[in-house]
Amino acid sequence: MVAAGCGGGSSSGSGDSKTLTVWLMSGSAPDPMVAGIDKDFEAAHPGVKVNYQVQQWNGIGQKLTTALTGTSGGPDVIELGNTQVAQYSSQGTLLDVSDSVNDLNGSQWLSALKDEGAWDGKQYGVPFYAANRVVIYRTDLFQQAGITAPPTSNDEWLSDLTKLKGLSGIDPLYLPGQDWYVWLSFLWDQGGDLATGSGANWKSAINSPAGKAAFNFYKQLGDTSGTSAPKDADEATPQQSDVVAKGSTASFIGFGYELAAVEKANPDLKGKFAAFPIPSKTAGQTAPVFLGGSDLAIPANSKNADLAKDWLKLETSAKYQSQLAANGSVPGTSTDTSALNSTETGKAMAAGAKNGKATPITPKWAAVEADNPIKAALTAFLTGQKSVDQAVGDADAAINKTLQSAS
Repeated sequence: MVAAGCGGGSSSGSGDSKTLTVWLMSGSAPDPMVAGIDKDFEAAHPGVKVNYQVQQWNGIGQKLTTALTGTSGGPDVIELGNTQVAQYSSQGTLLDVSDSVNDLNGSQWLSALKDEGAWDGKQYGVPFYAANRVVIYRTDLFQQAGITAPPTSNDEWLSDLTKLKGLSGIDPLYLPGQDWYVWLSFLWDQGGDLATGSGANWKSAINSPAGKAAFNFYKQLGDTSGTSAPKDADEATPQQSDVVAKGSTASFIGFGYELAAVEKANPDLKGKFAAFPIPSKTAGQTAPVFLGGSDLAIPANSKNADLAKDWLKLETSAKYQSQLAANGSVPGTSTDTSALNSTETGKAMAAGAKNGKATPITPKWAAVEADNPIKAALTAFLTGQKSVDQAVGDADAAINKTLQSAS
């Protein structure tokens, strides 16, 4: 394996090139896993070397555009955020791998990532890994409040938050006003969706009874818990792990890596947390969750497409998918998530991921999220500036303006 930083492509400019360039994003896969894939690949392809390059998310959009539209020297395998794939596949810059799906363990692909990797009836993205939010809670504080088991419905969840509110100086649930991915679970749980359509024709669908019910339940969660979180910011402002690390938060909705950050900042809290899937309004079920993650793709201008497919065959195999799970990710091409059971957050994530969903598969959805009107609408509603009808209606109109724009 030839490790590199974030530089440009390698010498893959001729049909008989002996270098395969792989771009993966920082933190996506454990280094031993990638080293193992590369070693197995090189053993099976004498004379071929893998030039593995770690990329950073910041600025990756322009870098990908440059690489995908160039004539030589670019990567042969790339990682894309699952909401980015439609943008590039619709531009014709990714290779159609529809005829290779079966060779890449296609029968076990994670459906949400598979759907987001498809465009116009063809498959361009291969599921890599995913992660989803779970409710992470302090077991000691739940016990002090008399809660003996995690809630299995929204009603039980609200009841538990009321009990936790009785603990002096404790925030039952840290819920920022603009954590819209959490809100999205409630929208889907109500039977609604963000938008409807196909191809280039999409229309917002949140101005609906389901959309309004999701706004109302989000507010009910915050009001019941009396959350100390700001109503005009998301989970990153401030970083909710920094808040939880102070030791006065009973629960929050997030990822396993955020719990790791909490325990690193405050070692006294290590071992005091567990997790459960986001509950549903229907008792005994879990709410649908947004599966954030990545797909892998082969650039259409790759001179080593066949070699790239062979590299992907290794990555999508059970051997390496199990390593992804052991690293705390939901594997993209394997239904075996048993390795996630080694942690409480992993176990909850695996349970929730079975009900995972994706955002609208349109190149314009990235523009919606870039200046997300749902965030502003949530704040306006939570602070009483607008009624639920006004807030949802305004967000709906703004989303439509973006989805129906000419560019």
